[in-house]
Amino acid sequence: MTNASAALPADCAPPQDARLSPLTIALIELALAVGGFAIGTGEFAIMGLLPDVAASYGVTIPEAGHVISAYALGVVVGAPVIAALAAKLPRKTLLLILMSLFAGGNILSALAPQFLSFTALRFVTGLPHGAYFGVAALVAASMAPPHRRVRAVARVMLGLTIATLVGTPIATFLGQILSWRAAFMMVAAIGIICVLLIAIYLPKDQVAEGASMRRELGAFKRLQVWLSFAVAAIGFGGMFAIFSYIAKTTTDTAGLSVSMVAVVLALFGIGMNVGNVVGSRMADRSLNGTIGGMLAFNVVLMAIFSMTAHNPVMLYVCVFLTGCGFAACPAVQTRLMDVAADAQTLAAATMHSAFNIANALGAWLGGVVIAAGYGYGATGYVGSVLSALGLVVFLISIAVERRQAR
Repeated sequence: MTNASAALPADCAPPQDARLSPLTIALIELALAVGGFAIGTGEFAIMGLLPDVAASYGVTIPEAGHVISAYALGVVVGAPVIAALAAKLPRKTLLLILMSLFAGGNILSALAPQFLSFTALRFVTGLPHGAYFGVAALVAASMAPPHRRVRAVARVMLGLTIATLVGTPIATFLGQILSWRAAFMMVAAIGIICVLLIAIYLPKDQVAEGASMRRELGAFKRLQVWLSFAVAAIGFGGMFAIFSYIAKTTTDTAGLSVSMVAVVLALFGIGMNVGNVVGSRMADRSLNGTIGGMLAFNVVLMAIFSMTAHNPVMLYVCVFLTGCGFAACPAVQTRLMDVAADAQTLAAATMHSAFNIANALGAWLGGVVIAAGYGYGATGYVGSVLSALGLVVFLISIAVERRQAR
């Protein structure tokens, strides 16, 4: 398997500005992670506030759920479009614009007078999501030595994983005590803090020589980019197939009380954070080995999940380990940056479109098996199949890579 410190694309090489001290780099990574925390909190908090949103606008909960789809659609559309249109912008400028748009979208969402305008604003708020994470990952990787690139990307992603454990519960609690509008104002405030931190700590940068929309769009001409995209869109669908229905699995399949759903969600969040930290260290030793190994691990784990979901102890263990499957995410992000060559901004941003496709695919297929009468525990079998398909695509990409290298 290829080691992460192998040949680096030009845009991912260590920065020429050796004046950046370790403290400055840490502060830049913190600023970028705060943005990830804001985005993660805003994306997931709405799920716990849907009843409040529905009551406020006089719509049903299923209708209110359309705002989640609108946000996801914004992510899928916004990532490649923004990355291509902003090809000639310095990364600092682009990050400031993206996070300002995100913060503004949340402020306007909190003030939206009608459900239609609220739904439209959630779409707009989702537009900068993927591009922000993509550019932030590139900035983090560019400041790290070759053998620590994945860990640098993971530290930015840590903002997202911590949001699932801390930010989302706080925003949900605030929304239930005060108003769901207050929760979005809180998310906007975090976004504004991120803007200030980036403005203060991230040095000005120059646009890469030859940068253009045409060069960025050139990423889509590379087979390896599409294969890496498919690994994420298919392979990580299993995690979402399980997570989307975990509340009902906890109560209906494992027979636990509603109060234990929060515990199960916390275990998933802890697993994501553990996976993010441990997986990035593994990937810095073997990038491809980590991706392939985690996909294979998920094939077995998710099948066990389905077979043992009725057992509360096994449910706790499997949910935690499913969260740990996030270990492959920074590795896949870094691999995509590598295979994109000189079109890294668009490729890195589009990765988050892939994750949102995985979210939609996993939730849809999980719903199909549940509607067919197989029960909530069967979502693990869906996850196992998707992970296996993702592994097959990944192995094909490795074979293609080796053939091209001859």
